Amino acid sequence: MSKMISINKQGVKDGENAVITLNIARLASGTKIDLPIYVYRSKNPGPILLLSGGLHGDEVNGVEIVRRMVANHTFEHLHCGSVIAIPIMNIYGFLNFSREVPDGKDINRSFPGSLTGSLAARVAYNLTHKVLKEIDLGIDFHTGGASRYNYPQCRFSPSDEYSKKIADVFNAPITMASKLIDKSLRKEAYKMGKSIIVFEGGESMRFDEHVIQNGIRGARRVMKHLGMITQAPHEEENVFCSNSFWVRAKSSGMFTATIHSGKEVKKNQIIGKITDPFGQFETKVKASHTGIIIGHNNMPLVNQGDALFHIGIH
Repeated sequence: MSKMISINKQGVKDGENAVITLNIARLASGTKIDLPIYVYRSKNPGPILLLSGGLHGDEVNGVEIVRRMVANHTFEHLHCGSVIAIPIMNIYGFLNFSREVPDGKDINRSFPGSLTGSLAARVAYNLTHKVLKEIDLGIDFHTGGASRYNYPQCRFSPSDEYSKKIADVFNAPITMASKLIDKSLRKEAYKMGKSIIVFEGGESMRFDEHVIQNGIRGARRVMKHLGMITQAPHEEENVFCSNSFWVRAKSSGMFTATIHSGKEVKKNQIIGKITDPFGQFETKVKASHTGIIIGHNNMPLVNQGDALFHIGIH
């Protein structure tokens, strides 16, 4: 028999499924904000896997990946282990089309949180002490922010060998090492001895079916690797990036990309242009390195120094 999963003082035994409601706080109107947490347990012991989306409220592709897997009954007949699925971790941001919570703070820079701190810190505290403590590993689904598009990619911590193995199993089109960020969900989990990988894909406030399907396929590969399910999509072509660099705007103006994410580029190749609205000047944007475009900016107006292209080196 495996250990009891207990979230918000509600226990879920082997072979049981449950939806646990975690009260986070109240809106100014007095309306309660509740966080639904789906728990699925096999009768057979095994790892406890967290699948989470919407830590940044405007990153809707991750929300849809987890929601669709719940709706398709993916977790209801596990051969072993357990799944904790949270489609939206930042309810506030989701309701307000915002990355942050109403106090302007980023939950993913607020871990482990505090019961008496800011709103973001209180949400982080609840996730740390009522969810992270129960899991063994996780997949956190994210989307590019600030009008930036990310090609489907899986990120792991170079200091965590197990996270690299899980990222390899996930088999996103791009896999890359990414250092742990202070006060992030991933770093807090690492400090607790738990491995979390991050899947990035698409642009905030935009559904992208290619990204969603990549996320679902990768999650199913991980579940099969853990023995939870028997079938998962075959591995696909994958590029490993050992490092990455940003190409930034050398001048302000109207930006047009002439190449998009997922494409290989050569150093000094022209990959975009910046012009003024009246056609009086044009600045060519060149690749700083040879590699693959793993993200690009979709904002038509840019300022000097803005990130335009993210190039992965492989």
